[in-house]
Amino acid sequence: MYQRPYELVGAPDSLIARIRARGNDVLRNPMLNRGTAFTTDEREALDLVGLLPSAVSSMEGQVRRTYEQYRGQPSALAKHVYLASLRDRNEVLFYRLLSEYLEEMLPVVYTPTIGEVIERFSHDYNRPRGVFLSVDEPEDIERALRDYGLGPDDCDLIVASDSEGILGIGDQGVGGIQISIGKLTVYTAAGGIHPRRVLPVVLDVGTDNLRLLNDEMYLGRRHSRVRGQRYDDFIDAFVAATTKLFPNALLHWEDFGASNARRILERYNQTCCTFNDDMEGTAAVVLAAVFAALRSTGARLRDQRVVVYGAGTAGIGIADMLRDAMVREGLSREEAMQRFWALGSRGLLTEERASELRDFQVPYARPAGETADWAGPSGSIGLAEVVVRAQPTVLIGTSTQPGAFSEPIVRTMAASTERPVILPLSNPTSRCEALPDDLIRWTDGRALVATGSPFPPVDHDGRTHVVAQANNALIFPGLGLGVSVVKARRISAGMLTAAAAAVAELSDAGTTGSALLPPVDDLRPVSAAVGIAVAKAAASEGLAQVELHDPVQQVHAAMWRPEYPRVEAV
Repeated sequence: MYQRPYELVGAPDSLIARIRARGNDVLRNPMLNRGTAFTTDEREALDLVGLLPSAVSSMEGQVRRTYEQYRGQPSALAKHVYLASLRDRNEVLFYRLLSEYLEEMLPVVYTPTIGEVIERFSHDYNRPRGVFLSVDEPEDIERALRDYGLGPDDCDLIVASDSEGILGIGDQGVGGIQISIGKLTVYTAAGGIHPRRVLPVVLDVGTDNLRLLNDEMYLGRRHSRVRGQRYDDFIDAFVAATTKLFPNALLHWEDFGASNARRILERYNQTCCTFNDDMEGTAAVVLAAVFAALRSTGARLRDQRVVVYGAGTAGIGIADMLRDAMVREGLSREEAMQRFWALGSRGLLTEERASELRDFQVPYARPAGETADWAGPSGSIGLAEVVVRAQPTVLIGTSTQPGAFSEPIVRTMAASTERPVILPLSNPTSRCEALPDDLIRWTDGRALVATGSPFPPVDHDGRTHVVAQANNALIFPGLGLGVSVVKARRISAGMLTAAAAAVAELSDAGTTGSALLPPVDDLRPVSAAVGIAVAKAAASEGLAQVELHDPVQQVHAAMWRPEYPRVEAV
């Protein structure tokens, strides 16, 4: 019978590594290997005598050495490759380094550098990490998941992507495994989810990317992307296998195409614990920014008039979450819907255009006749006209149209509201609807701004305005943490709202010039606060399978810290 080379026992903050492996087998295992930090006694017990330099290093010394090596890399891609290599030989040290320089390294281990890593996956392929599932072999799904080596109680989190909507680069086929790996890296670094209790998955359904199909090095299925019933059956089989093998794991969907993301989430979110970060994570962090803005002005969410420019999966997901929060403040669903104006590529969504709209857009179509005199010469109703007519207090951009929030539009909005909330969220920076320094200048410093990309502070009229980044990493690591602590049966709207409220509480938006959201370098404490809020919400809604008797202590104790565990040679 197969015996694992080690087992970790105890609480995350007091782990003991019981190690059966010896000699080079210890050094080859990234969860066991601590390199020059093995003490003399540990080297004796694990048959490592003579296999390492004689000096014994502290972890602090190892961090200094590896950070120096990291800084010596010539490019962001080279830095990513170096960190991946470090993780493959010493996972604890990798996460310790990352946690100490998280703000600096997050763009390297995740966006934007991860996009180039994904594009180069088949050419730079080195060590396998994760599970590769093929639509051509659905009968192997359960076996493949078992082969990863996790038992029913060993997995807290699964991130799966079919790679159709990767960041801003679209269909990337089997290379999408790297987005799953990158996402889980952030879950661990920020949320303290143990790196050996997570599972990255790519769902290889083919690709429509002709560059990949014609690349002789491509490692995925070499056919066009499978759609329709065969695709749905494959997803069904995957969900059935994961819920059977890992009944307490959160299933996180990442970077699915617009035609699948929403319907997959809606198909499974009432029957298992599942989450789509592109929709729900984005929406929750935007809700947090709006909550923070309203706290600074003393206004109520139910009274806001919201324009969403970019009525795709992300934009409508944001609208849905804001709408549901308005309902919790006392509005009826119908009253809340009237507070929104959503625009797609052909202008304002209206009932007259219902036949052109996707199912999820239809509820946001403005009533027939209401906008009859709004249309311009082309017949469509553009953003400028909507801002004049609707007089929004909140303007959200998810359009990827650079400069869409022009000076006349912003000045018109600012003329009708004292503290306009303007959120140009499109990534990368080149696709942002407006630049923060312009928004601050055009509103004479009155705008409350958060962006999708990081921007430097803006100096205006003798005051420095810190620009908040609406980064999903403020939400999803803490969400996963809270879910794992109580083994939530599913994720509810109330849990997501609680996460957003927890983030907003940590902002200092009441001070003029302060950021609407906490900074990325505070991710660990932010994730802890979010985890506590999510666990409490799950318990209050009857979705927790573990009793929540001391939320702060239970969440704190559940957070893995990148420290070498005590060694027991067995």
